[in-house]
Amino acid sequence: MAQHQTLTKTGATAPAEEGQRKVYVKTYGCQMNVYDSDRMADALASDGYVRVETPEEADLYLINTCHIREKAAEKVYSELGRLQKQKRRATAGAKDFVVGVTGCVAQAEGEEIFNRSPVVDLVVGPQTYHRLPAAVERARAGERVLETDYAMEDKFDKLPPPREKAVRARGVSAFLTVQEGCDKFCAFCVVPYTRGSEVSRSVAQIVGEAKKLVDAGVREITLLGQNVNAWHGEGEDGREWGLGELLHRLAAVDGLERLRYTTSHPRDMDDALIAAHRDLPQLMPYLHLPVQSGSDRILKAMNRRHKAEDYLRLIDRIRTARPDLALSGDFIVGFPGETDADFDATMRLVEEVGYAQAYSFKYSQRPGTPGAEFGDQVPDPVKAERLERLQSLLTEQQFAFQRQCVGREVDLLLEKPGRWENQTVGRSPWLQPTIVDARGAEIGDIIKVRIIRTEANSLFAERL
Repeated sequence: MAQHQTLTKTGATAPAEEGQRKVYVKTYGCQMNVYDSDRMADALASDGYVRVETPEEADLYLINTCHIREKAAEKVYSELGRLQKQKRRATAGAKDFVVGVTGCVAQAEGEEIFNRSPVVDLVVGPQTYHRLPAAVERARAGERVLETDYAMEDKFDKLPPPREKAVRARGVSAFLTVQEGCDKFCAFCVVPYTRGSEVSRSVAQIVGEAKKLVDAGVREITLLGQNVNAWHGEGEDGREWGLGELLHRLAAVDGLERLRYTTSHPRDMDDALIAAHRDLPQLMPYLHLPVQSGSDRILKAMNRRHKAEDYLRLIDRIRTARPDLALSGDFIVGFPGETDADFDATMRLVEEVGYAQAYSFKYSQRPGTPGAEFGDQVPDPVKAERLERLQSLLTEQQFAFQRQCVGREVDLLLEKPGRWENQTVGRSPWLQPTIVDARGAEIGDIIKVRIIRTEANSLFAERL
């Protein structure tokens, strides 16, 4: 997945009735974790839990974690430290207050979480969320519960389907996981160790969930996977399909107006997927395709198994198929052994590609990954200086892309009310938040607008 490390607060919440069990879910990390948090809340709803807005309301507090970078993991332990006071107050008042850690930190560190944080009652890995309700009940009975062992068949469809009421509260755009795990074993990445090997859902499972989402009011679906374009699932004809075929099938779902997918690997962008960008109007002209470095030497050390020139040729092919494509990417600076020349190669690649958006980070050593054992670690001040230069260039490119949008006429999916009266916030085809006076239209409508001006992270439009 894209290495987003901002805290994400998502999910439908509703007022809790007196005596009803209440769960608060705090989500760190990528879109996959957002999806998982929603599915966990759905699973607990069948046991009578209602999801609440604030931790003070909750008697079950779940932290859904990310393990991509060290800072993300340490945030979890800081949050657990803050929860000790709340747990002491609850215990003094003879009230239940169960604390659980889920997600990739749970999978990676397991028993160590109990050792470092006495406040924790249960630890549940990403492949065992279907056991969460039972694990919570065991924790309520006084047991410290560790659920991280799983079989391959545990990976999908053990949880109940999304609840219509919850989906409606979440909005007109939704995530749908189609693939999980990764077999690439990039030297910097913990995903193969925390999420396991690649597994793909079947077309029937995916289409079935997509139809439920559309029936609940969803107009746009983003397909998720740690390496989503490696998806190869059983098709409706019994053959193994690729992502391009899946996108064509989903485009035929009545009422599903928009499709996106993330996160991809350059080695898995095949001809059929590129053609889907050309042929499917439902597939939005936005692609997140990480390259990580512009240096062939560093790419080899990272075990990316492609060269910079391979990536550039691929971008040319995709842009030929879809000329209005907005490209996003991921970059890691300061990977072990990265020289000034290696970093300069990354800067040249960025200048040649021209990104509409990108995520960039300093290399972070993750225990258990090959990169953590490499010598020639780059000093942090060098990494910081390189990151500043790279982010300056990427920000300049993002602003340039925003300015290019001014004057364009686009279809806008209306997602939520704006901050001010008569304002509505929509999402452009290129994923930018766009503010418009849409009086007379409803949330979920797709309206024609003209972009009239831009700010740093959003566009402003007039309705046509």
